[in-house]
Amino acid sequence: MKNKKSSYTEIMKSRNTMNHVPSEHPVLDMYIQMVLDEALFIRKKSLLEERINDALDTKNKQLFMKLSKEYRALRKLG
Repeated sequence: MKNKKSSYTEIMKSRNTMNHVPSEHPVLDMYIQMVLDEALFIRKKSLLEERINDALDTKNKQLFMKLSKEYRALRKLG
């Protein structure tokens, strides 16, 4: 497990150093970032919907209220 953390850390460090190098294809980089952001948004929304449905099924009002608040905030971003 520790090896995975260090390799992840190394990847993130190398990614951060890449940000200082001017891109040869800035429009392509922007498009790729948009695609990744959209995929992440859709996944987060889907997971929240599943958790909200589970809270409804189990009649957990407190969890439902918390998750629905997160869902509304996420929808404002999208």
